[in-house]
Amino acid sequence: MKYRKLGNTNENISAIGLGCMGMSFAYGKSDENENIATLHKALDLGINFWDTADMYGNGANEELLSKVLVPNRGKVFIATKFGFRFRDSVSRPSNANETYFDGSPEWIKIAVEDSLRRLKIDTIDLYYAHRVDPTIPIEETVGAMSELVKEGKVKYLGLSEASPESIKKANAIHPIAALQSEYSLLTRNVETDILPTLNELGISLVPYSPLSRGLVTNKLDLSKLDSSDFRNFIPRNNGETLQNNQNLVSEFAAFADQKGATPAQLAIAWVLAQGENIIPIPGTRKASRLEENAGSVNLQLDTSDLEKISKILEKYPNVGDRYSEDAMKLVNN
Repeated sequence: MKYRKLGNTNENISAIGLGCMGMSFAYGKSDENENIATLHKALDLGINFWDTADMYGNGANEELLSKVLVPNRGKVFIATKFGFRFRDSVSRPSNANETYFDGSPEWIKIAVEDSLRRLKIDTIDLYYAHRVDPTIPIEETVGAMSELVKEGKVKYLGLSEASPESIKKANAIHPIAALQSEYSLLTRNVETDILPTLNELGISLVPYSPLSRGLVTNKLDLSKLDSSDFRNFIPRNNGETLQNNQNLVSEFAAFADQKGATPAQLAIAWVLAQGENIIPIPGTRKASRLEENAGSVNLQLDTSDLEKISKILEKYPNVGDRYSEDAMKLVNN
């Protein structure tokens, strides 16, 4: 495994992390033994950057990770997030309109204690606001988060899906180590003004869904997904955009084959090639997929490779939206 520096910190973490959401949430049923085996495989591969959130399974994901995290605390840089709340404290399929966002200082104090309890640790390495609360000044949210650093409950702070303006305001209150945002071959919005802002401030970008939730692997069979699977409700996986994307990933897969790589490896390598401050966190529940993803760090792309990929993307521009209209209202605030 190769390693990259996290923002302006002295922390060197694996160049790709492990997104753990799917082990407990959004993608249908999973097997706990398989999940735990995958977490151990991450340790074997040197993937020490693990990502979770308190909403994933209404805390279940944090509890799952604790089973491997606690006996290996010194080997894992753990990130979790707060803010999304279930209206009646009951986890439902991710497409259900039963959540709301709370970035209040009052909730932050409660949320961090709950995460620490479920993770069974004393300090969270990286603590994100899962979104920016449009009803509360970002300065208030980050001010409350900074108190957690002073108390030793959190080491570093992060934001997720925040606008350049919010990033700048937050960083003025307390150093922001990382911004988490969706970034992949099919989702490139951050390139316009967010990435330049992060580069200017020395903040890392942590892309989630660098494989477009499995779409760019050229192996995703939507017809076989569980009825509650979040991917059934993504606009780009339906209608005319789906055909566009299937054509795109088919051509992309052919180029990956020419490079002696899988589509997943090439897609992650492309994300890594966009900047040294970028640390993607592809998610998986399978150790074999994790090992495949890890191979992306050794795939070197030259200018010619990047140009060929750009030409493929230009041929299929109608990729569609990554979230529903309502979900997009909490993006880029």
